[in-house]
Amino acid sequence: MQIYVIKPGDNLAQIAHTYGTTINHLVDANELAAPNDLVVGQALVIPIVGEFYFVQSGDTLSSIAQNFGMSAEQLAQINQIQLNHPLQIGLRLYIPQQPKPEITANAYIEPYGNTVSQGLINAATSTTPYLTYLAPFSYTINNDGTLSAPPLDNFRQIAANNRASLMLVVSNLQGAQFSTELGRRILTNQTVQNNLLDNIITTATNGGYHDVHFDLEFLPPENREDYNAFLQKARDQLHANGLLLSTALAPKTSATQQGVLYEAHDYAAHGRIADMVVLMTYEWGYSYGPPLAVSPINEVRKVVDFAISVMPADKILLGQNLYGYDWTLPYEQGGEAARAVSPQQAITIARENNAAIQYDSQAQAPFFHYTDTEGNRHEVWFEDARSIQAKFDLIKELGLRGISYWKLGLSFPQNWLLLQDNFAIRKV
Repeated sequence: MQIYVIKPGDNLAQIAHTYGTTINHLVDANELAAPNDLVVGQALVIPIVGEFYFVQSGDTLSSIAQNFGMSAEQLAQINQIQLNHPLQIGLRLYIPQQPKPEITANAYIEPYGNTVSQGLINAATSTTPYLTYLAPFSYTINNDGTLSAPPLDNFRQIAANNRASLMLVVSNLQGAQFSTELGRRILTNQTVQNNLLDNIITTATNGGYHDVHFDLEFLPPENREDYNAFLQKARDQLHANGLLLSTALAPKTSATQQGVLYEAHDYAAHGRIADMVVLMTYEWGYSYGPPLAVSPINEVRKVVDFAISVMPADKILLGQNLYGYDWTLPYEQGGEAARAVSPQQAITIARENNAAIQYDSQAQAPFFHYTDTEGNRHEVWFEDARSIQAKFDLIKELGLRGISYWKLGLSFPQNWLLLQDNFAIRKV
């Protein structure tokens, strides 16, 4: 795959000719709803094996080859040019696909109500070929340590059909909120704790789960060591029953970071005890906050840099959102919540409002502004091929275990194509 950003005057015929593909391939890969009405700043993926590089001022064959991990001799041979031949600016060079590292890929899926919608069933079916784990969110813990299951429909069969495994997500949600008091009860009441672990093991064994994932949030800071002790106890019992243990961690940048979201999450202890962890590296821009990138790469890197200073990189799954937000301006604290949008919806909004998409180079994220039919100004931040490629590059640079998506059901076709292009997906 190759990423191409639409410029004024571009059309699909021209792009297809430049990259040696077809209009239909471009339409299918990007699920273009209006192929004759492209948005300036829109990022497309070009469905080719390997990629093309166009020579720029100052380039040499050696410098280009070095950037792509090749020798100048290899690059010259592949493109059938002489090794010392002067390079013309704009010359198209073919770069073959490089070896793919193997990663673990997880995605949460969150059914609402008592049934699984057809849209979520379709999302699970189409994405599990690209996943190691499918993680229904979530089994909620009751006060006595029993579990309440989410609607599951045929997720188990869908996963099995595509050689994906199931992750059993356990949370301290009560209603729509994480419960601090329930968290305290779980971590300090041995009777509840023992009942919980018995129920988890029974549920995981009977349900065909491979990993048990604790997403315990807003825990009392004073119960940090209790949480560590609980995880050690859980790991011993889960491992004895052939199950892995993973945890979700709030995005910390230091061990002393304050706040109820952070203090009970001990990165070093989780890195020692868990088989893998998910860093929840998203929600810098969130529904009730000011307009920002949801997962700006500069902020994400700070969290990952701290994490790898206290735990093995090959235990870390980088959290990644599959959505963006549309804020109505001016932002007012405590005011109207931003509307969640998929990357595909964001493109449609930009197209319908004749808005050019801009790209923040520091956050590595796309955004745009528009005025709705009632005269209200809006600001939209979302994900595109460029922003997700930046996360993939970070995973490769730092040798992380893989990626974990929150959450399925929002259309982002470029992500799955680029995921497959960058990595071999581990199946267990």
